[in-house]
Amino acid sequence: MSIESLFVFGAGQMGAGIAQVAAASDISVTLYDKFDLQLDKAKKSIEFSLAKHLEKGQIDKAKLDKTLSLVTFTASLPSAIKADLVIEAAVEDMEIKKEIFKTLSELVTPATILATNTSSLSITKIASVTKNPEQVIGMHFMNPVPLMALVEIIRGIQTSDSTFQAVADCTKKLGKTVVEAKKDFPGFIVNRILVPMINEAFFVLMEGIASPEDIDEAMKLGTNQPMGPLKLADLVGLDTCLFICEIFHKELGEDKYRPCPLLRKYVEAGWLGRKTKKGVYTY
Repeated sequence: MSIESLFVFGAGQMGAGIAQVAAASDISVTLYDKFDLQLDKAKKSIEFSLAKHLEKGQIDKAKLDKTLSLVTFTASLPSAIKADLVIEAAVEDMEIKKEIFKTLSELVTPATILATNTSSLSITKIASVTKNPEQVIGMHFMNPVPLMALVEIIRGIQTSDSTFQAVADCTKKLGKTVVEAKKDFPGFIVNRILVPMINEAFFVLMEGIASPEDIDEAMKLGTNQPMGPLKLADLVGLDTCLFICEIFHKELGEDKYRPCPLLRKYVEAGWLGRKTKKGVYTY
């Protein structure tokens, strides 16, 4: 199956980025969000990103205009979705995602593939509420989508080989590198390794072993990472990091995944990182 059209459910930062890279790859995209304000924000974000590419000489004006022309913005959920691939990019909440997928399953054609951009939740559970669970898959883009090369593709226990192959081929068409998570375990590949590292950095901070600046500098220079774990946590959102830690702790049942109390305190204080201008660092 060749994927020629795309429907993105959710016009937040991830959804807008996915729509942009798809349109830039000559795939027609409909970007849906129930809030007009969020759609306006997404459109401005895509325009700004493309303008940056134009300024750097990475695209020309014709490419910019064509990319924008391939994205349709809508606040009305269609009564029928005819896209080859639907990607959900909504809030990281299992019950909300299951409700979305149950709804989408009623709207799409029998051949449509349903993908979720979840970074940690069970593909198998999400697929269980759909009519065709073999056509449900995880498609985890990295943030920011236009700049990051990686996409994790995750099979649920029901996912068919043909669904995986179609999504892998589409991902490569988007100019992304595919890694496959063969089993549907919490966090998949990237977050299963990354989030415990971030959590451990909070333990190092809480125990007074080093300052935030020195923790980040040590990991940057000592392990050749482009950004230290605490600055990365601020970028991702401390609430998101805590949420994933809690999933790991609950689903995997091991104490090594216990969220750091300091991380929890920061979230309780509303210090969520860059999005609130205050996290480990002040912005």
